[in-house]
Amino acid sequence: MSKSTNAYTSAITLSINGETITDTVEDRVSLADYLRHQRHLTGTHLGCEHGVCGACTVLVDGCSARSCLMLAAQADGRDVRTVESLAVDGALHPLQQAFWDHHGLQCGFCTSGILMTLVELLRENPDPSEAEVRMALTGNLCRCTGYQNIVAAALDAAAHLRAEGVAR
Repeated sequence: MSKSTNAYTSAITLSINGETITDTVEDRVSLADYLRHQRHLTGTHLGCEHGVCGACTVLVDGCSARSCLMLAAQADGRDVRTVESLAVDGALHPLQQAFWDHHGLQCGFCTSGILMTLVELLRENPDPSEAEVRMALTGNLCRCTGYQNIVAAALDAAAHLRAEGVAR
């Protein structure tokens, strides 16, 4: 539980991408703004700031969450994963590699939110159908693509993850 340090701030402790962090946050600051401005994790993008576009999607305790709608203080005691957690030691996550291979992005603004949504999907359903991938993506808006390459990338990444036998 976050502890108030004064009338407008709270002390929080959370895990971000595997690192335990203790910090002070203004009570009114969204998790998205906290990640971007205090933690300098700029992969989380702010689009609509109403939870509609999905660009700000992160994983909180393994579940996708709109970080623009969540206060940073609400993340106290939680595990937060951002797109920066996907690549390990310079090696792209299979989803990132599949997006590269299948041209699954254009401008890239929505990509981090889509990737985090798909990480959750593939962890819960390692062998999704095309329809299931499309359904998972209904909360992510991409203005540049027709989603076909994104879906192809997700299905390819799922096959790679199954072949590796690893849930990431």
